[in-house]
Amino acid sequence: MEIKKDILWRVYLIYFIICLFGVAIISKICIIQFKEGDKWRAQAQSFSTKFIDIEAVRGNIYDANGSLLATSLPYFQTGMDVNTDAITDDIFEKNIDSLTYCLSHLFKDKTQKEYAKLLTKARKENDRWVVLQNDVSYANLQKMKRFPLLRKGKNRGGFVYLQTNKRELPFQFLAAHTIGKLNVDGRGNSFGLEKFFDTTLQGKSGHRLMQKIAGNVWRPINDDNEVDPEDGNDIVSTIDINVQDVAENSLMNCLKKHGADHGCLVLMEIKTGEVKAIANLTRNNKDTSKYNDDLNYAVGDKGCTVPGSTFKLPSLVAAMEDHKLLRLDSIVDIGDGTCYYHEKKVSDSHHPEKSNITVQEVFEQSSNVGVTKIITKCYEGHPQMYIDRLYKMGLNSKLDITIPGEATPYIKNTKDRTWSEISLQWISYGYESRITPLQILNFYSAVVNNGMMMRPMFVKEIKNRGKTLKTFEPEVINPSICSQATVEKAKRMMEGVVLNGTGKGLKGSCYQIAGKTGTAQIGKVNGKMTYQASFVGYFPADKPKYSCIVVISAPSGDAYYGAAVAGPVFKDVADKVYSTSLEIHKEINAVVPPFAVKAPQVKNGYQPEIETVLTALKVKNATNDGRADWVSASSVDSSAINLSSKNIEETLKKLIVPNLKGMSAKDALFLLENNNYLKVKIAGSGGVVKQSLEAGTSFKKGDEIELELGVSNSNSSSEEKKVAIEKPTKKTELLAKKGN
Repeated sequence: MEIKKDILWRVYLIYFIICLFGVAIISKICIIQFKEGDKWRAQAQSFSTKFIDIEAVRGNIYDANGSLLATSLPYFQTGMDVNTDAITDDIFEKNIDSLTYCLSHLFKDKTQKEYAKLLTKARKENDRWVVLQNDVSYANLQKMKRFPLLRKGKNRGGFVYLQTNKRELPFQFLAAHTIGKLNVDGRGNSFGLEKFFDTTLQGKSGHRLMQKIAGNVWRPINDDNEVDPEDGNDIVSTIDINVQDVAENSLMNCLKKHGADHGCLVLMEIKTGEVKAIANLTRNNKDTSKYNDDLNYAVGDKGCTVPGSTFKLPSLVAAMEDHKLLRLDSIVDIGDGTCYYHEKKVSDSHHPEKSNITVQEVFEQSSNVGVTKIITKCYEGHPQMYIDRLYKMGLNSKLDITIPGEATPYIKNTKDRTWSEISLQWISYGYESRITPLQILNFYSAVVNNGMMMRPMFVKEIKNRGKTLKTFEPEVINPSICSQATVEKAKRMMEGVVLNGTGKGLKGSCYQIAGKTGTAQIGKVNGKMTYQASFVGYFPADKPKYSCIVVISAPSGDAYYGAAVAGPVFKDVADKVYSTSLEIHKEINAVVPPFAVKAPQVKNGYQPEIETVLTALKVKNATNDGRADWVSASSVDSSAINLSSKNIEETLKKLIVPNLKGMSAKDALFLLENNNYLKVKIAGSGGVVKQSLEAGTSFKKGDEIELELGVSNSNSSSEEKKVAIEKPTKKTELLAKKGN
């Protein structure tokens, strides 16, 4: 009995606890449902809905002439709510076949059956979102909007699409590295104009309310955005895509021809610093016959190498600035083309024809020995003075351009721990230094620009919807890197390189090029020395407009000199630019040729009319009798016409046949038929060349005369039009009265 009571007591206790626990649960449910319901519903909603940023349309990048270099094209993720209330089973069954056929036919990624299976399965499983296609172009989106069911829109057809933007380059690889790109989702590097002007191009993102549904898929709740995005601004670059095309193709052909590792080219406008073309090509490691625009050798660290002989111009400019007595005709003894500095040999690439040459010839023939001797004579004992002059001309400073990643040039200082007894000589002809092609080009441009160094420009304007927001003006870095006297000497030296020196192959028939060839040793590969060939210069030499540098690294063939490898590329680009730039052509009529001022051939005729025409043509005329109505015309010289009176009316009054040769048919007809002197028959076209009644013979009124027209040998136009015979008008009637 006691045992039974003990068991029942325990059962009742457990039952009571369970009931108490149940009451607590029910109470909590009521509190959550009714008292805290709004709070928890809002929190649940926050986990299933959120605002998603809508990317703004990125601004475009244009070339100098308005051609599109980079743009953002819209692409769309398309999906369908196959279980929307408006799509009944009957509507779904009637349209599924035609819809899936259209989708399969447009995208060709799935068969009609596969699309039908996808949509049918989603409807059976009550899925509210089915992705139909990603990265749909705008044109294909418009086609989808006409498909069965989808054409009814979001609410009645369940069709939903989300826009994304993708960056496209219409000219593909042309100027691709200069245009650049952005790091997308942490992949790759950002570089070029896209990186530097990112904040200008990107615009402001908008917002859209999205809902998270099954499958961790987000779909828009409303058709409209809560906050619309603001499109980015456009930038107008200085690049001319036509010149860029020539530059890259010419560079590509050169690299393939010589089997070079890489190369670069920069074309710049001297007065403004505007970069019109910049090309960088690197051999593909997997396919050595192809070259890609992977690295910016013209600007970046990879292209910051020894300048070689192109550095001889800065060296000689420095010497001329610090030693005014150094003239172009100063004599330099180069001996047999070799010399030694502290047992280190310096030699020229070819044996000189004579040992004593001028400074001009040292530069023209690119004599290493000559340059080192000039610099040694000018700066031995105080080499820092030479380095200071190079620094003063800006050769050790970055240009601070709008292309990210510019390398810092390096010109060794005497305080550098690696400075040696031969550093002065080695630097003088382009070694123990590092400088980019753009930096050396900018120095040459500054010299040609009367010593004024400009900052290289890559962007001219910032625009929004065609309206200019900001204009970038040419910027002066250094107003004078050297004196005008040195500028003139430097120009003469560079002109001499092409006329008489190592750049003879660049002579042109229409315009003159000036500049400097360069060849530098850059290291050994498999025991064989590799070289860097370059040419930097400007054109036209008599009226400098553009400067250009071409650098070809590690040509694999026997040809490796700057004139033979880089020179032809320079010439190709210069020819293209010259042929399309009318402003640098010589005026055709700058000197007026003789035929332009030669007086025209004039028929005999009515003097007031002839004088009106000659006055309009600004042709001088001399008249013997200003009162005469009818005159004969003859050339005084190549620029004047003599008008002498013809007493035709007086002759006719005496019934004597006048000399009508050289007159127009209209004037002859008027004179002869006036007062019924003669009846006229006309044959041919042009001026009167023959008349049936000889001049000076008598006639009777009413007699007939035949006039033969043609081209006069004396004073007729070389091309005559057929004359329309007209009856006299008011002017001729007045003359007739005067004749009476």
